[in-house]
Amino acid sequence: MTDIQPFSGTLLCEANSILGEGPTYDETTGIVWWVNIKGRELHELHLKSGRKSVHALPFMASVIARIDPERQLLATDAGLYLRQTETGDLSFLSKVEDAPANRSNDGRVHPSGSLWLGTMGKGAESGAGAIYHIAQGRVTKLYGNITVPNAICFSPDGATAYFADSDVNHLMRVDLDPATGLPTGDATVLSDETGSDGVLDGSVCDADGLIWNARWGGWSVDVYKPDGSKVARHAIPTGQPSCPAFIGPDAARLLVTSAWQDMDDATRAKDVNAGRTFDLGIAVRGRFEPVYKL
Repeated sequence: MTDIQPFSGTLLCEANSILGEGPTYDETTGIVWWVNIKGRELHELHLKSGRKSVHALPFMASVIARIDPERQLLATDAGLYLRQTETGDLSFLSKVEDAPANRSNDGRVHPSGSLWLGTMGKGAESGAGAIYHIAQGRVTKLYGNITVPNAICFSPDGATAYFADSDVNHLMRVDLDPATGLPTGDATVLSDETGSDGVLDGSVCDADGLIWNARWGGWSVDVYKPDGSKVARHAIPTGQPSCPAFIGPDAARLLVTSAWQDMDDATRAKDVNAGRTFDLGIAVRGRFEPVYKL
């Protein structure tokens, strides 16, 4: 059992998101972006000044990816949208799947510029979702029968993907073609987290290949080597941390979003930080996110 390291970080944002998710840092502007999926909000935080804005959305978005200085990609329950970063104007790009009862969930851009995106039932219906590879508008279904897709991230060289179905709670790995982000073999179980504290939620992979995973229900961010061994646990002062992101001019800090989804009033009263956004307070060897290539 890996000892848990006490929280030594800070609160970055006091907003209590129903389901904070999808954080990403734009190193060209110094802005951190994340979403409140169930609240239909896009959050914008200028890291150095602390300037904060919240943008209302007409849909549930879960993933934000930079395209160029003027545009972002949003993955939503209504498909993929382009957003003008300066004005907020939205334009429809493409569908991902023909399933109105589903929404997008976890996702991340591969170093090749392609996107891995998970979908799920809006009520987390068993096996309703999938994980897709999206490259320049072409959508390829990779894995079906997924209930809650999570933990999608990639090794620094782009040759390995990690992912999970939180309902199963197995951290998976698969070899990739680094040039495309497409699998070249079968996925295998890297770490069986059945019966452990909490379930696998969002993940990010650092410059050394370590996998940083937010542990929903576990009050922690757990760290794995590429061989699946757990090497560290860092406490988070809320029960449902949802997704990490590397932030700062050197990607040397770790932001973690969280959620109060599914908490009753008594639980929320005990977990006052639920839905808030944190800086873990430790030095990390992070990486900036790749841009999505249209």
